[in-house]
Amino acid sequence: MNLLLDTNLSWRLIQRLSPVFENIDHVDQIGLTVPAADIEIWKWAKEKNAIIITNDEDFQYFLVQKGFPPKIVLLRTGN
Repeated sequence: MNLLLDTNLSWRLIQRLSPVFENIDHVDQIGLTVPAADIEIWKWAKEKNAIIITNDEDFQYFLVQKGFPPKIVLLRTGN
């Protein structure tokens, strides 16, 4: 399972999640322009078959408009 952490989440989560998930990337580390546009993140995740982890509701709207893949995990906790 491939995970992609959105820019609104800390890259430090990679270290905490790596014992459970093999392939975790952060948007700032995958070669997209910084700041990456949401649609570019969507396209990258679709191409790499990655699940986007985010707290940005825009991805929820992409999911409604475009369907899946990629899958989205929308976090609604913390700041």
